[in-house]
Amino acid sequence: MTDLVLGVDAGGTGTRCVLATADGRIVGRGSAGGANFRSSGGREAARGQLAAALRAALGDTDRGLVRAGVLGLAGAGAAGHRTAGELAADAWSDAGLPGLPTVVPDLTVAFAAATDEPSGTLLLAGTGAIAARFEQRELVRRSDGHGWLLGDEGSGVWLGLNALRAVLAALDGRTGPTALTVPVAADLLGGPGAADLLCAPGDADRPGEPGGAARPGGTAEAEPAGLCQRLVAVAYPPQPARLAALAPLVEAAARAGDATAAALVDEAARLLLCSLQAVEPDGPSGPLALAGSLLLNDTLTAARVAGALPGRALLPARDPAAGAAALALRAVLPPGAAAPAHRRLLTA
Repeated sequence: MTDLVLGVDAGGTGTRCVLATADGRIVGRGSAGGANFRSSGGREAARGQLAAALRAALGDTDRGLVRAGVLGLAGAGAAGHRTAGELAADAWSDAGLPGLPTVVPDLTVAFAAATDEPSGTLLLAGTGAIAARFEQRELVRRSDGHGWLLGDEGSGVWLGLNALRAVLAALDGRTGPTALTVPVAADLLGGPGAADLLCAPGDADRPGEPGGAARPGGTAEAEPAGLCQRLVAVAYPPQPARLAALAPLVEAAARAGDATAAALVDEAARLLLCSLQAVEPDGPSGPLALAGSLLLNDTLTAARVAGALPGRALLPARDPAAGAAALALRAVLPPGAAAPAHRRLLTA
């Protein structure tokens, strides 16, 4: 059998592994739980998930055929590189593999999953948000990615958090009504009936709808203040991934014409473009890779971003694990052979 390489994309919620041949054909896949050593249950838990994904991709393959591996790990930046390297080495050994893998930030494999060009930019907006600049496949500049509390501006969490803030402001009477109130309350409190807390029995009006207004329903719990307290209670302690699930509700309300939701989408796009500009201070150069659910799906946020970048080549990042495998191939093949194998992996 031909020589093989392994590519791994390990994030906070899931780990994916690809086993590929030297000519860029995928012959094995594996998956496991999150393996971010900072947020997925600690170092040993992350080690176990990495090893599980590697074993699943390998199956009964002869480990001696594996010539190289690249692991893209969330949290593997400069501050955590030593810990990430030790973690990867332990998981590699646990899976029965010889030698040591190469560890790179997860952003690096996301960029490689979009293009075989060595230099360019990545803009990611999913649960979090970040922009990154690459030169010769090395991460040289980044903007944001500071987490939901301090940054991730324009991300799914940012949209969800600001949607909840807008709903609370509307319920307080600090702003006018918004169509976000009913879907956000229903989503966070467990069903369509949650929004009925704002309406008197038999009242057809609903808050946020044309002509609707918040009215007490006869009990303290039914008042807007009571609903505010329930919404605040489910938001603390912070559950950023949970708030990101509200992003599609913001998109839907914006499409339906709600001014508050539309303003949030516009601001999310503006913030993402600010991060992009920060890593390209001298202007656009090379391809722009897009990653994350907000930019890879048919969203208004993606449309706003694309609309602000006329003429720019926008390339969707595909499977980051395949991107990691492509980087592993580049470590063992001459450039003339690595480039076509890389491109083949991007279409697998």
